[in-house]
Amino acid sequence: MTDLLRRALSSAPAVALAAGVCAGLAVGSAQAQSVWIFGERHDHPDHAKQTAEAVRTLARESRLRALVIEMAERGRSTSGLGPQATEADVRESLGWQEGAWPWAQYAPLVMAAVRSGAPVWGGNLPRAELRAAMSEPQWDERVPAQVHARLIDAVREGHCDVLPASQLVPMARVQIARDEQMARAVTEAVEGAAPGQVVVLHAGAAHASRLTGVPVHLARLAPSLPLRVIGFDSAYASAAEPGFDEWRAAQHVAPRDHCAELRARGMMPPAAAPSVPGVAPAAPPSSPSASDPASR
Repeated sequence: MTDLLRRALSSAPAVALAAGVCAGLAVGSAQAQSVWIFGERHDHPDHAKQTAEAVRTLARESRLRALVIEMAERGRSTSGLGPQATEADVRESLGWQEGAWPWAQYAPLVMAAVRSGAPVWGGNLPRAELRAAMSEPQWDERVPAQVHARLIDAVREGHCDVLPASQLVPMARVQIARDEQMARAVTEAVEGAAPGQVVVLHAGAAHASRLTGVPVHLARLAPSLPLRVIGFDSAYASAAEPGFDEWRAAQHVAPRDHCAELRARGMMPPAAAPSVPGVAPAAPPSSPSASDPASR
């Protein structure tokens, strides 16, 4: 989450935060919950490892309904595979995109669900629909105005002020579309769940936040669905952030200078970028995490 977004959220009402900021809370302590949402920084492998442990614990307790992940597209799942499926079969079923999501980082999480017999569902907006989402104004109305403003600010700062103003709203639409797709995948996974069963969603931190992400859409799509939203500290945020019910300690990695990476790719602030007649605005970055800077 960017500093600008964090400052904006810090002035918003706390959402179940006082009771939730407790690292390492026992997995079984929220028996009434139906959906647990874990928000990771994509470059911190320990976050996925901790979610994998929660999945294994729920499976041992026969409470795991399904695992939904940002790392695979909606419409993909392991539902046709058995617990003994090979990793190659799982990757094929999920349409795994190794260039965006290193399998070695997420295999323990995904395979923990597969080995338990629970299905893994893709939740992300299909890549083929990204460009269409950028041009569809319907997404602007899917979230409250204050959430939309926070997302615009996050896109601007997360891309180091190099995006032209004309691209801010389209990029925010992609984020909103992704969040709604994940929310719909969650509601589908919950259908038919027995009492006490849990659907786990693992996604980037901004997607997980109650103030900007999937919970905003679940409040509209399934207002009675109980949620438990869990975040992790990182090289970017060691203090608990608003929008999470729990905040857990995690192993840090050296922070990346994302702005330097953008500069290395030749992106410059709009005022400095040369105008080239006939050249369309820059396309969304190919890596999901690159166009999702607030989730790092």
